[in-house]
Amino acid sequence: MVARQLLASGGAWLSLGGTQILLDPGPGSLVQATKRKLDPAKLDAIILSHRHLDHSGDINIMIEAMTDGGRKKRGVVFAPNDALDQDPVILSYLRSFPEKIEILTEGGSYKVNDVSFTTPIKHRHPVETYGFIFRTQHHTFSWVIDTKYFDKLPSYYEGELLIANVVMLNPKVAVDHLSLPEVKMIIEEIKPKIAILTHFGMNMWRARPWELARNLSEETGVSVIAARDGMKFDLARLEGVSPEASSGLARFE
Repeated sequence: MVARQLLASGGAWLSLGGTQILLDPGPGSLVQATKRKLDPAKLDAIILSHRHLDHSGDINIMIEAMTDGGRKKRGVVFAPNDALDQDPVILSYLRSFPEKIEILTEGGSYKVNDVSFTTPIKHRHPVETYGFIFRTQHHTFSWVIDTKYFDKLPSYYEGELLIANVVMLNPKVAVDHLSLPEVKMIIEEIKPKIAILTHFGMNMWRARPWELARNLSEETGVSVIAARDGMKFDLARLEGVSPEASSGLARFE
């Protein structure tokens, strides 16, 4: 999917009140951001869930863009330790550009302006990987990043909105990614108001994820949406008020 760019791989831009956060800047993040008139120089933080290239391919150029090539010391970068130590994906020369770099750990709590987030559990993936629970003044939402399904995984996440990376149509023992039936179990346990499916593998894409999402809505009683390039989700949808009254998530993965 990434090599052919059947779907863009730039990550997700979170606009939460006055706070701008970029999550997982994969290949093409800078191009996709500027194409959608999102200014990297206004970012408050960049969060990297794990070091795999489909999530980290543009991490260095986005750090440079956030800091005006290092001329303005600003912003925070959050990343697992293995993105910085052996065989790092964040280059050494630009680590002094942000105000600071914070290491993500299991059970960690972090803050960017008025937005807080936690990394409740280390995921089961070939590299150190974390999902997130974000909290704003008005909303709580979870993003379940790449992982093999494991017992009690859903119990670590909560919120009115659930975003889940669903790579596979059906489970595969040897692949450490979530499948559609496993995401269905997560949705049924968490019971969010809305769930968004994203990060599709080839089989998911061929199966028409928008149709799969519609079927999940009927089966779970939860409104399920299949993400698409450039999609914007307004958090106001969680409370039934005008979209202009809320922050949002702009997704370009």
